[in-house]
Amino acid sequence: MKRLCVCEICNCGRHRCPHQPTVLYRKGSEGYAVTEYVEKFPAHESRQPPKILKPKYEYTADRGKMEGTTTFKSDFIPYEVSRRPGKQQAEYQPNPGEIDLGTTYKQDFNPYQLQPVTPLKPKVMIRPTSGKLNAVPTYKEDFRAWEIPKRELSKPDETYHPPPGKFGNTTTFQDDFVPRGPVLRESFKPLNVAKQNDAPFEGVTSNQLSYIPHPVEARFIKAPEEYKPSSQPFQDLTTHRKDYQGISGPMPKSFKPERVKISSEAPFQSSTEFRERFQQWPVSLPQVHKSVEYVSPTADMDLTTTTKTTYIKHKVQPFISIKPFPKPNRSPAPFHSNTTMKDDFKPWVTARRLSTFHKPEEIQRASGKMEDLTTFRAHFIQHPLQPNISYKPAAAPPRTDVPLEESTSYRTDFTPKKVSVCPASFESPPGFIFQNSDERGHRFFRRVSDQDKIQVQLQVQAPNAVAVMS
Repeated sequence: MKRLCVCEICNCGRHRCPHQPTVLYRKGSEGYAVTEYVEKFPAHESRQPPKILKPKYEYTADRGKMEGTTTFKSDFIPYEVSRRPGKQQAEYQPNPGEIDLGTTYKQDFNPYQLQPVTPLKPKVMIRPTSGKLNAVPTYKEDFRAWEIPKRELSKPDETYHPPPGKFGNTTTFQDDFVPRGPVLRESFKPLNVAKQNDAPFEGVTSNQLSYIPHPVEARFIKAPEEYKPSSQPFQDLTTHRKDYQGISGPMPKSFKPERVKISSEAPFQSSTEFRERFQQWPVSLPQVHKSVEYVSPTADMDLTTTTKTTYIKHKVQPFISIKPFPKPNRSPAPFHSNTTMKDDFKPWVTARRLSTFHKPEEIQRASGKMEDLTTFRAHFIQHPLQPNISYKPAAAPPRTDVPLEESTSYRTDFTPKKVSVCPASFESPPGFIFQNSDERGHRFFRRVSDQDKIQVQLQVQAPNAVAVMS
């Protein structure tokens, strides 16, 4: 009887046998790992590698001295190169005649006689006063300056002068450091000298000596399969198009409760818990702090400082600047404002030149004052406005008294299907008997035969043995 594995019994594709990880290290020459690639793809015949078209490397000895000539040196013929002639610039010749400086503005503009504009701003009436202006501010009246004498500077007028003698103090580095001569170190680095060999170099390798080219068979090319179109016509109907049929019915009824206004005829009690329980505490006014009046001292102020009392004044020579004063360089000759531009350049008297390419204007411009009237103002006829008629339907939900049918196309056309359970999901699949398992982890079962069913029935019908005491 054929044995079946759990992987073969499963019909949902989710159950597999637990493969053992030690199968790769099994003793023997036929050890291999179980993978989905090995199970689904068969092994092909061994193919030999393609023939190498790379030329065989052969050593070529020296053939003599290399010539330094190239195809460019042998075939190149130098030509005489002459300088390209430059373009001669024509001399500038001024146009004869005078330049017309007239413009269209000067020709077409007609000046108007303007009258002075009368100012609309009223004149400022200045009313002189008979009394004399008191220009003394309150600051000068209330403020009185104190008679304080100017303090003399206690800082001495000294400048730093470096000492004329040489600075004789030495540093700790000069005292402790003893100069010593350079010490040469012995170099242990090997000499960079190439070792030469008298024997000639043999450019032969073991691959060149031992390699034997083998013939390679022709590559197997699989013939492509011809496309055969299906004889059945294509069904473009979907389950929605086939089974769905629109059912006309009334609008769904709203289960939202009606909004009822809650009102009471009892008067509103304005008393709250805060008003009933809150007791007002007596509050006293804050005391106003009176500031102390300022009393100026009667005695004189002592302006002496510790620097003025303890400082000893020394006689020091004042600092003299060595920098010379700048002297202005002024020339007594008058300044000449003439330049080479003013002397050599003379402006030409030019006049506007009449153009021979432009046609004269056919429409003559108006010379009078422009009327502030447009074609829109002249020809516009105002009509009474008519309101637009709105064809928008009223925003009222369509309601009917017919109850809503709760039946749908899914309820009427749906056919329940039997849910099948995968037999491999059980520990022992129904209808199968466990037989054995291999070292790779596969568990094999065999189907229950007729003999197994008879043995099970006999075991059920056989009575149990009863122990009898004599």
